[in-house]
Amino acid sequence: MERETEQPPAFNAVVLAGGRSSRLGGVPKAGLLFDGQTLLERTLGAVRQARSVAIAGPADLEQFLPAVPQHGFFVREEPAFSGPAAAVGAAVSALYSTDAAHGSAPPWTMVLACDMPGAAGAVQTLLAEAGRDPGQSVMARDSSGALQPLAALYRTEDLRSAVIQQPGGLENLSMFRLLARVQWREVAVPEGSTADVDTWADAGKWGIRPGNRTV
Repeated sequence: MERETEQPPAFNAVVLAGGRSSRLGGVPKAGLLFDGQTLLERTLGAVRQARSVAIAGPADLEQFLPAVPQHGFFVREEPAFSGPAAAVGAAVSALYSTDAAHGSAPPWTMVLACDMPGAAGAVQTLLAEAGRDPGQSVMARDSSGALQPLAALYRTEDLRSAVIQQPGGLENLSMFRLLARVQWREVAVPEGSTADVDTWADAGKWGIRPGNRTV
């Protein structure tokens, strides 16, 4: 008798795609091509099971997608380029409105940067770990021991509370400051699954070249 495949826990997703890409000369990471897809496409594919996806970045990133998923939409932090915590905050606030239309919120919110070509492996590990023990948020830990707050699965209510309870606002706030009151545990993820593309040297390791800048 075949064992039934476990269903992942219900979740929304926040995809961060709005950085300056300063070490890439301003070339949007979202549009870099790897294995026939843009990094934004690959990231959205990694969270395809999400109920709703808030893409934090300028709406012109739509040019890097064959089609925006029906359950996806763009959102932008104010002011623009005010850091990942501000982008997460804008996305979480927008998802709150989407959840209200559905009548309830999924218990989990995945936060994922769009510059990790191998992120699908980390996503599946985090979902499996949340299904096994749903008591805390889970954050990826790479093989060097570094924690990755932009590759994490947060309890939705905890993340919303963290966004709301920032008296000084979210502009230029670090992710770990945003998460100061969020209870989370670290989870080892597959080798390379959270390796990001910050420089052209990083891109070269994945076979991503300067000529592959747009779709």
